[in-house]
Amino acid sequence: MADTQMVANEIKRDRPWLFRTYAGHSSAAASNTLYRTNLARGQTGLSVAFDLPTQTGYDSDHPLAKGEVGKVGVPISSIADMDVLFDQIPLDQMNTSMTINATAPWLLALYVVAAERQGVDRRSLCGTVQNDLIKEYLSRGTYIFPPKPSMCLTRDVITFTYKEIPKWNPTNVCSYHLQEAGATPVQEVAFALANATAVLDEVKASGQVDAADLPGVVGRLSFFVNAGVRFVTEICKMRAFTELWDEITQERYGVVDPKLRRFRYGVQVNSLGLTEQQPENNVYRILLETLAVTLSKSARARAVQLPAWNEALGLPRPWDQQWSLRLQQILAYETDLLEFGDLFDGSPVIQSKVEEIKAEVRSELETIERMGGVLPAVENGYMKEQLVLSNTARLAAIATGAQNVVGVNAFTETAPSPLTTGEDGGFMTVSAEAEAEQIERVRAHRAARHDDEVQSSLDALRCAAAEGRNVMESSIACARAGVTTGEWAGVLREVFGEYRAPTGVGGAISVYDGLPDVAAIRSKVDRLTETLGRRPKMLVGKPGLDGHSNGAEQIAVCARDCGFEVVYDGIRLTPARIAATALEEGVHVVGLSILSGSHRSLVAEILAEMRANDMADIPVVVGGIIPPEDSKAMEADGIAQVFTPKDFDLAAIMNAIADLVEAKHREAVTV
Repeated sequence: MADTQMVANEIKRDRPWLFRTYAGHSSAAASNTLYRTNLARGQTGLSVAFDLPTQTGYDSDHPLAKGEVGKVGVPISSIADMDVLFDQIPLDQMNTSMTINATAPWLLALYVVAAERQGVDRRSLCGTVQNDLIKEYLSRGTYIFPPKPSMCLTRDVITFTYKEIPKWNPTNVCSYHLQEAGATPVQEVAFALANATAVLDEVKASGQVDAADLPGVVGRLSFFVNAGVRFVTEICKMRAFTELWDEITQERYGVVDPKLRRFRYGVQVNSLGLTEQQPENNVYRILLETLAVTLSKSARARAVQLPAWNEALGLPRPWDQQWSLRLQQILAYETDLLEFGDLFDGSPVIQSKVEEIKAEVRSELETIERMGGVLPAVENGYMKEQLVLSNTARLAAIATGAQNVVGVNAFTETAPSPLTTGEDGGFMTVSAEAEAEQIERVRAHRAARHDDEVQSSLDALRCAAAEGRNVMESSIACARAGVTTGEWAGVLREVFGEYRAPTGVGGAISVYDGLPDVAAIRSKVDRLTETLGRRPKMLVGKPGLDGHSNGAEQIAVCARDCGFEVVYDGIRLTPARIAATALEEGVHVVGLSILSGSHRSLVAEILAEMRANDMADIPVVVGGIIPPEDSKAMEADGIAQVFTPKDFDLAAIMNAIADLVEAKHREAVTV
């Protein structure tokens, strides 16, 4: 027994990856408590989720922030909030990942100043800002500025951190949201690599980094990827990612040191495949997806954060996050995974699939290069259209049963889940008072600062941006002066302007058209057209700051293929804008997509706007992650129907909407 124990103790184990939990909600103080709790439970790094106003450059008291404050992350309006967020968390000992993009220079500036106020030198800071605007135009939707100035801001963070914060990862090229938007493994790899090369080309061309230092910059670039449940394919995808990055960095940028060519990545495994139906099954999905990024040593993640089992229901509670953390700890500390070399080296099956993925990725990269690179491929809508098309194919496969999802379209018989029978329904709800309290905090902060220092620092920021100089030092000066998130972004909006990305819907060739169910609904819609005297028109609206547009895009495409005339103007529409468009376009139905948790307040505003414009007779339907009690309340307020992730069959949704329009017309004729 003693000999066996001695042998076990002598086994050399690899160091485990960083254990993270993507977290933040309500307020800086509430999030700080959550972080310190998670760290005490064995989490080894922080992953900060910011709310939508922070991500899109608005203060908590801005009209566009109404209903969004603290819902999908922590609100950070100034250095006062950042100080509270990291209170009692020594930043010189912490590895912090901040999922922030359009306002990445600003949040990094606040982090640097928060460290200064702890007495921590910026050179000792360790962590990551996502700082990836390209994928925001394609999937997540929290961009602010046009692509070219956004790329310049990305460059500024990279060149600043390389010189001033050498242990920082200044860009986390993010393919995670590409897969969430429907990307195939090939698209995920190709689009991310094209993005990374565009960023490095910008840094190289800027002259802000000496040619001799470029390999060091390459070595600080990291990636943030996704892993789906088809874990053998995902293992091959990660090995292809690793090999292609090594090839690109050596051939395109002349990086000789293999350590600087290493594909360094963190991961959150797939949330897209988590189901509202039988949500307990999501635990198994998360485990299998985790294996995809940990089993292969040569392509193992450097940091892993896992979703919770109940993310298709609502906001995870601290216990749910702990459950996901324990999965990582069991894998790392109880199994023998870290005691062996790569399990797949020499496997002909794995290598064949890796080579297949690499060949298809190279072909896709050549297509993007022929367009002039990533920025033209974003601006002309090509990349977005490809994602919309692949997501359409995925959803159609689920709807027809070609792709099985247990509990959704297969093995649907179930007993009620005891995990969801508690008073809270199995998830956490952000307090209604949190937004009002945060608004009071930001207003008190403004009242307590020196206005002349604020104005002086904002003027310096404006000059730096207008003259094409690096904005990081002027942003840090703004943070010290007490500038707010909205003020910082407002100055850059003045200089760079704002941007609306292509939706990808108009040019998407759909696989819905021609499916039996869709053909039958189209016949119904054709008959309805004869009755109405014109095609039924549907407005698909994305109110608020939520940029997750994947569902809205698929509704728009399917509605078009079912014969509706569709009006879809993309993300971030105000309730007034949606109501005005419904009036101007003469629509027969309004469909709202809201995934940020702000459905109650936004829907109420839209209904009020429509009533004020004599459109109370137009049916309004809502889709999103909406708890049953909220669905009942909204239907009582006048919403015609609510759809949630369990309503995966888009053709059935279109059929229900056609019935609503027909019923409303009959009602009008009868009256």
